[in-house]
Amino acid sequence: MKITLVLPILLSLAVTALLARDLQKKPASPTPAQPPATVPVEPEPVRYSMADCHLHLVDFLQRTDGAPAALRAMKKSGVTDAVVSGMPVVKQWSESEPQQPQYYLEDDARCYWYSATDMLVAREIQALPELERKHFHPIICGFNGADRNAVDHVRRMIEWNPGFWQGIGEVMTRHDDLSALTYGETPQANNDSLHRIYELAAELDLPVFVHSNASSVWKREPIYLHEFEEAVMTHPKTKFVWCHAGISRRVDVPTLVQEIDRMLATYSNLSIDISWVLFDTYLVKDGKPVAEWLALFEKYPARFIIGSDKVGRFHDYPPVMQRYYLLLDAMKPETAKRIAHDNMLAILPKQGATLKPAITPEIRLSVPVLTR
Repeated sequence: MKITLVLPILLSLAVTALLARDLQKKPASPTPAQPPATVPVEPEPVRYSMADCHLHLVDFLQRTDGAPAALRAMKKSGVTDAVVSGMPVVKQWSESEPQQPQYYLEDDARCYWYSATDMLVAREIQALPELERKHFHPIICGFNGADRNAVDHVRRMIEWNPGFWQGIGEVMTRHDDLSALTYGETPQANNDSLHRIYELAAELDLPVFVHSNASSVWKREPIYLHEFEEAVMTHPKTKFVWCHAGISRRVDVPTLVQEIDRMLATYSNLSIDISWVLFDTYLVKDGKPVAEWLALFEKYPARFIIGSDKVGRFHDYPPVMQRYYLLLDAMKPETAKRIAHDNMLAILPKQGATLKPAITPEIRLSVPVLTR
């Protein structure tokens, strides 16, 4: 009888010991607030001097490897300058989700607008030594483009950091999955809220970088193109950059080259950012540059700019920028030089934005007086 009682106890203790040993062998899971460690990717030998027109200094949780890490990655890649912004939305960690999402597509939780992103960028850049700050060109993005108060946020950022900001964007308007996950109405490039920002940008000589999808994930016709085109047409003194040429991960417009050709011929205030998914889905097929895009680059050599579209993490920055070598090698040398570097710097203002003294009183006087 005693043996019968002892055996189950001994067996239970043995199983517990085995489980404990197995758990000790397994590496600890990373804490939710910290992503897994990443291994730096070694760059190719530098063959082109480049400028990055599209670098998010923080990710969708407003975290970053830091401006010093970004600068180290840029130098390894042959990138002399970068237009840097925050991220205008934060991915919510819902109560129903056991793990913190690291990217906006990881679960069905919503994203919310986050104006503090601009101050995070300002803090990172301003903490650098002066000689290092010159490599970064910060732009304002922390606003909801469907909110008529948005222009006040832009003014406030310039008021708080005079001479610092050099542009506005990435302005998030139609953005397929991200728009579907973000709280509130979807901003459109021709919103009245954004018209006010475009006017201010023209006044201060600030370029505006706009993400505005040309179509939806269900259509192949450019059904939303008129929204962005109306903005460019209505504000001829504003310098516009069309982020990713109106393409997102699941947007496919077969007539995109023809539409870009028409728009560049019509609007002298428009430039095209060829970063992100555009490279793999349109510009390169079977490891070779697409001929009709190369022809477009040669036709408008001063109107295209390149970028990484990295978000807060920079360990794999070099291959993202140096993949453009495939395109640049296929261009005329002067065209390659302009698209790789010169065009982006030509868009930027000669100095950071400063509000004119007369503007601040007007803002305060514009507040309506409540009467009985």
